[in-house]
Amino acid sequence: MAYAQVPQQGAIAEMNITPLVDVMLVMLVIFMIAAPVFTQAIPMDLGRGDGHPPPQASPTEIRIDASGEVFMNGQPAPLSALGAMFSAEAVRAGETLPVVEIDASGDADYQVVAKVLALSQNAGLEKIRFVR
Repeated sequence: MAYAQVPQQGAIAEMNITPLVDVMLVMLVIFMIAAPVFTQAIPMDLGRGDGHPPPQASPTEIRIDASGEVFMNGQPAPLSALGAMFSAEAVRAGETLPVVEIDASGDADYQVVAKVLALSQNAGLEKIRFVR
């Protein structure tokens, strides 16, 4: 029995999408497994919910200059005593929300700024603003 062959008039340029679909499905499974690992809870204080903002104390102004010196409310403050000063501010503020305003020079050492932030948070002063 003889078969008639139809002459081909050129190459068939069809894309094989099977490997593409395989890679896509593997990536989908990887992202489905990895997505819960990347989600983290962010602690947030949403307020009291009565429409009135909580009372705030006068802000504690912190200035950090380019040489790394720290000034609290215009007075020089060594880093070693800053934690105790922040704790005193938190006690003085009482029920009101104590606010810390940090004015760091653009040339200030990041490590000094990070220490000031850590000391203020450890003392319970969690409302921090950067001003400039």
